Amino acid sequence: MNTVVVNARAVARLRGGHPWIYRSDVVSADGAGPGALVGVKSERGRFLGTAFYSTASEITLRLLSAARIDNFAELVRERVRNAVEYRKKVVKDSDACRIIFSEADELPGLIVDRYNDVLVLEALTQATDQREFKQIVVGELAAQLAPAGIVERAEPRIRQLEQLPPLKDGFLYGEKTETVFTMNGVRFHQRALSGQKTGAFLDQRENYAAAAAYAHGEALDVFCYQGGFALHLARVCPQVTAVDSSRAALEQAEQNAALNPALPEIEWVEANAFDLLKDYAAAGRQYDTIVLDPPAFARSRRALQTALRGYKELNLRALKMLRPGGILVTCSCSYHVSEEEFVEMLASACCDAHRSVRILEKRGQSKDHPIVLTVPETSYLKCVIAAVSH
Repeated sequence: MNTVVVNARAVARLRGGHPWIYRSDVVSADGAGPGALVGVKSERGRFLGTAFYSTASEITLRLLSAARIDNFAELVRERVRNAVEYRKKVVKDSDACRIIFSEADELPGLIVDRYNDVLVLEALTQATDQREFKQIVVGELAAQLAPAGIVERAEPRIRQLEQLPPLKDGFLYGEKTETVFTMNGVRFHQRALSGQKTGAFLDQRENYAAAAAYAHGEALDVFCYQGGFALHLARVCPQVTAVDSSRAALEQAEQNAALNPALPEIEWVEANAFDLLKDYAAAGRQYDTIVLDPPAFARSRRALQTALRGYKELNLRALKMLRPGGILVTCSCSYHVSEEEFVEMLASACCDAHRSVRILEKRGQSKDHPIVLTVPETSYLKCVIAAVSH
């Protein structure tokens, strides 16, 4: 095993419980290759642990263990088993969840989502993209969950950053790529070789149910994607309008709605959310429940202020369109926007809209996306449920 020497700043970071070491903190890498398993030492020669090495990423080292690893394959299998067992304990009312959440499951650079009997895997680093590693993971997943298919998805931008060759989405195990899964009693299609990233937004699963617990009357779901919030709202709201700019997403949402024939008909609208809210507000449209679930506006810390302005514009228009007693469910999946900053933005929007608002719940991602206390990057989703009193 090659040895990588790191500076005092990296040592302090590891002591604080964070598994990442950046390129600027690497003193020497002793010829380690792409995706290699390496030993990590301080400049004084103290052994710090075993890590995945990347020749491309600014995150050069991702710590796997504070000890030397004698049997790498068994370590990976054990962590896959632990991840599966954890989900069995915390996932309720659903046959879909995130099975492996990268650093949160001590398998950095690996994402695996479950949709009923189909699993979707995404390798995010040079190490997890290696064939031998994926074979170990797939073998253990097959043993633990007996899926009908395991599909690999690849995000071109991530692969470019890791200097990995282009990869076509395809099978790793079995033959099945399409299935139907259930969240909170609502049914959805899953087509593992299409859609965004690994598929549905499973991190919102518990928030879908929470929103439905407060929703009432006429509802508007903005950035509806494949209908996660909209279909849950339709269980309690007689009228639901759902908006997205993607025709493909809306077509998928309509197909999902067809799986739930007991629900009232939903109005699906293809439009730019900012333009539509502006037009609806100008027309005096009013709603009892509004959901805002936009994509990440802040991909980096540099985009923070622009992102906050975007969030405020959306929330300001929504607040003006809510009837007294109305419910606002507003979300941000931007890691670089903290909960404090998001709530401050919402308070500013309330003042500008001249609305009095009470926070009913401040929520995060579902429990199958666990948050590691010493790894703040594992906490990214904010969801505020609020009531407009006047």
